[in-house]
Amino acid sequence: MSAPEPTTPPAARKRRRWPWVIAGLVVLLLVVIAIVVVPILTHQPQGSSGQARVPAGEYPTSVTATGDDERTRTLSVADESGGMPDLSAVAEGDRLVVSGEGFDGNQGLYVAVCRVPDELDGKPGPCLGGVGSQEVEEFEEGVVQYGASNWINEAFAWRLFGARSFDDTDAGTFTAYIEVPAAADENVDCTVEVCGLYTRNDHTAVADRVQDLYLPLTWAE
Repeated sequence: MSAPEPTTPPAARKRRRWPWVIAGLVVLLLVVIAIVVVPILTHQPQGSSGQARVPAGEYPTSVTATGDDERTRTLSVADESGGMPDLSAVAEGDRLVVSGEGFDGNQGLYVAVCRVPDELDGKPGPCLGGVGSQEVEEFEEGVVQYGASNWINEAFAWRLFGARSFDDTDAGTFTAYIEVPAAADENVDCTVEVCGLYTRNDHTAVADRVQDLYLPLTWAE
């Protein structure tokens, strides 16, 4: 009768497994970092959005412009019932449904109320209520949630941190739900400064002005 073959104790088997588990987690972390960081480091500004400055006293509810990247973008706004809001007399708490078409679905966007920059292709801001909190949030499917700003980004990694996805990535369409904030905060006073409802590239392409479209806003007295 042959002697039984020696068996490896369970504890030893677990110790052998740990290096592989750790290595797998490291690889996964590196992949996530590559997905998130590489596009930020390699992005090249695409130029101007092509939108001209809206004349003082005009409050369109839709604008269209063709950017230096040859994309034609449209930014539109409606009230909750689908009607045309009076952007010359908004009030804190008003709810606006913002839609976009022709944007770059592979690039994240902020939708927010920001100061109109002095120069035509300057960076919009500061923005009321900030932009893109980047805090981990959970959105219940099908439930509309309004906020002072919305963050649109198709990348799954960023959607874990509160970004909403595009309605159609290829067409560059999105819907954002903005609740008009108070006219002033510690960063900007829109009763003194000219402000507008803006789209602009998110923090992954912060220096790129090609998606800066806006609709002027004025608060009712």
